[in-house]
Amino acid sequence: MAATERPPGQLSDAQLRYRPSEADRRLIAAALAPWRALTDPRFYNLDRISAEGAVLLVGNHTVFGMLDMPLMLGEIHRVTGRFVRGMADHAHFAVPVWRDVLVRQGGVRGTRDNCRALLAAGEAVLVYPGGGREVAKRKGEKYQLLWKERVGFARLAIEAGCPIVPFGAVGAEESYDILLDADSPVLAPIRGLVERAGGRWELIPPLVRGLGPTPLPRPERFYFAFGEPIDTRAWAGQDEDGVRALRNEVRQAVQERIAFLLAERDADPDRDPLSRARRRSGKT
Repeated sequence: MAATERPPGQLSDAQLRYRPSEADRRLIAAALAPWRALTDPRFYNLDRISAEGAVLLVGNHTVFGMLDMPLMLGEIHRVTGRFVRGMADHAHFAVPVWRDVLVRQGGVRGTRDNCRALLAAGEAVLVYPGGGREVAKRKGEKYQLLWKERVGFARLAIEAGCPIVPFGAVGAEESYDILLDADSPVLAPIRGLVERAGGRWELIPPLVRGLGPTPLPRPERFYFAFGEPIDTRAWAGQDEDGVRALRNEVRQAVQERIAFLLAERDADPDRDPLSRARRRSGKT
């Protein structure tokens, strides 16, 4: 490989410094405005995300992933000024057009080298340790963290000496009812075809029902909460057991944020869209 060449997927200097144009920002905000109005999201402790310096945001992926994440990223930028760079599954980059949309919003291939480079550049980086599998939910997996034994994000944060801000997201899991998931025996013949073609069956999304009998999502209220930053410098020089201990601490913090939000949601008198509509119209 020539000295000037980069491995496939590795970020260039321009990609490291990328920011969307003001026109792109306005377009995105306008596109999201109706969905934001319908879901009326609530945010807790956004001030725990520092206004500058490297930071790793680690949380739970909800079903399909894209129902709530754009609203969260937009609010982080509005409140803190941070343009969050997301680590995206390689599968996204196999989809024409969509991969371009993702890149324009700061998404990059979720490799260790890319995460390392972004943190070294002082960026705010978003990581979902559950990855695509946490998006492709099965029945009975609402708000479960499907992290397996992944520790890469913890190792990279220790290496960078940057804080980890754990967060929880609640609401999107109620936007759909899962009718059929990838574990269903009904799909076994299709699974064989997909796997023989080299596809990743674990990422197959579920068949769902949303608003009425349609696949449109129900406009449930979304909730996001950010935990106290975890100082990773205390883990510097730790062995693999230490790295796993940090991973477990982050996992527990994310679970605590989810539990907090579930309680907030259950106590919220304006949780459903009709209640919110009545409140806005001045009716009780």
